[in-house]
Order: sequence, then structure tokens, then C-alpha cells
Amino acid sequence: MSPAPDERDRIRAAMDRILAGTPQQSNGALTIVALAAEAGVPRNALTQRHPDLKNDFYARVRARGGTPEGELRLRKQIVKLKELRAADAEEIKQLRADVEALVAALHVSQRENRQLREQQVSPGSVLRVLPMQPRLADRAPGSPRA
Repeated sequence: MSPAPDERDRIRAAMDRILAGTPQQSNGALTIVALAAEAGVPRNALTQRHPDLKNDFYARVRARGGTPEGELRLRKQIVKLKELRAADAEEIKQLRADVEALVAALHVSQRENRQLREQQVSPGSVLRVLPMQPRLADRAPGSPRA
């Protein structure tokens, strides 16, 4: 597939927009990916068909020294989001451990309850029988809790 006749002009115009901080089609990052998106060309157009324009773009980026304010802001936001993601992962890990502990406690309570019910049936038991609440699984759907 041959390149469009105005491809080089579109790349140069995209370079100017990105370096001026007024991108229209990309995020404005100082990368070849953003330049290709801004120019509306595939990335390999810059790496294979027009490496001179790619080199020119990088040279202009180095010459201006520094990173645009928008990119710095986005990089800070990325760091903050990664920290939040790590905190969420830690919270999920703790919640999973809590669920396991609660399930274990439930099993112990059920076993103790079963033992107490067995003791109540034995002769000479000092335990009083309390009315039983139906188990969740035995209740009809939508019925109120007793």
C-alpha cells in the first residue's frame, strides 16, 4: 500500500500541533504513537517510510528540553492511580482473609450449636429448649426474618 500523497505534510503539521501543545487527534504526548495518531497515519509510517521525520520530531522534542505541563499532570495522575490500585488490592486481600475467618467462626458456632442441641436431648439435661428460628435456606423467598 503506497502512502497518501499528503502524508509527509500531515506528519509535519501534526508535529507542529503537538509541540505547540494544541493536539487535535491525540493525547499530545511527545511520542511517536501520539504523533502518528495526530497525523492520522499508522505508526510504521514514521518508523519505516519516514524515519527522517521521526528523527526530526525527537530532535525537536530534545531541543525544547522539558516535558509539557499536561504530560506532567497525567504522569502524576498515573502514579496516584497506581497507588490507589495497590491500596485496593491490599484491601481486597484483607477482606478475603476476613471472609475466611468469618466462615470458620460460623462453622465453629454451628458445631457448638449442634452439640448443645444433642445435650438437650440427653437425660438429666439442664438446658432449656428455645424456639428454633428457621434456617435461611428453609425460609420461603421474600419472607421476613423471624
